[in-house]
Amino acid sequence: MSLLLSYTAPLWLPGGHAQTIYPAVCLAKPAVAFRRERWQAPDGDFVDVDLVDGQPGQPFVVLFHGLEGSSNSHYARALMSEVAARGWSGAVPHFRGCSGEANLAPRFYHSGDAQEVDWVLRQLRPRATGKFYAAGVSLGGNALLCWLGQSQHQADFIDAAAAVSAPLDLAQGGKALSSGANRLYTRMFLNTLKPKCLAKLEQFPGLFARDAMLAARDLHAFDNVVTAPLHGYRDADDYWHRASAKHVLQDITVPTLVLNAQNDPFLPGRYLPRSAAPQVTLEYPRHGGHVGFAAGKLPGSTRWLPQRLIHFFEGGNTAPSSPQSCHAASSQTHTENAPHG
Repeated sequence: MSLLLSYTAPLWLPGGHAQTIYPAVCLAKPAVAFRRERWQAPDGDFVDVDLVDGQPGQPFVVLFHGLEGSSNSHYARALMSEVAARGWSGAVPHFRGCSGEANLAPRFYHSGDAQEVDWVLRQLRPRATGKFYAAGVSLGGNALLCWLGQSQHQADFIDAAAAVSAPLDLAQGGKALSSGANRLYTRMFLNTLKPKCLAKLEQFPGLFARDAMLAARDLHAFDNVVTAPLHGYRDADDYWHRASAKHVLQDITVPTLVLNAQNDPFLPGRYLPRSAAPQVTLEYPRHGGHVGFAAGKLPGSTRWLPQRLIHFFEGGNTAPSSPQSCHAASSQTHTENAPHG
């Protein structure tokens, strides 16, 4: 297992906040010809999956989006555009309530949703006539890593996996998002989550405390009232501890890339895990922001990230050619137009 420094931020885009916000807000999203399917989930709810239909025998890439993201998120469009250009197939399954329509069950989704990941991947695997890859971004990346670690060799029907900007330590990430300028991101999330919660209370009166939910000013308070009790956790602290993917990185058996920028506002670099199973590549570039990684001359592009993931899927254990060389270290070293988790 090697720890690599691979991404170099352009000089015109300094700092973690700019590197987070600019790709999400300022760059045009590539067009992708998605085809939507609605599946009935085992609990009677539905899951909407947006698909890219490629050529037989070519690889299939599944992407799990981040908090309040969707197939329209900039990173989803960027990856699926690269997938389509290669004649590959792809899928972006939506977590409950993220496809534009309220889900039916008394639940949402969460960072440790390994059971949902397992069900979706097993539904899609028979469609793949070539290699089968899974990626996850932010919350979706953490959930994917949780599934990989908990499943161990039962996840071996995946040929390779990648997690980008995953909140590997939910407690430290939550603290970071509740302080300073990062509170802007928290307000953005709560501004979309709270209306969904009000609609959920219309479906299921008394499901959780309405006034406490509306009073939440940070993710800890929100998770304490809504996320944790709805998904079987004692409280927010129990959820943040048990659902943090850092606990299972040593148990992963599938070749997996964990890509986190050290200047990610959502999880400061000092809290990134420094060891993992031999099959796991920890790649912590100094810059990149949260699901940013814009590259090139002005106005820049979002192509570096999907190309990095595809390079890894195809067997590359070093970064694509870059002005900055890669440095290996010991494993013992430790709204749709807004950036989504």
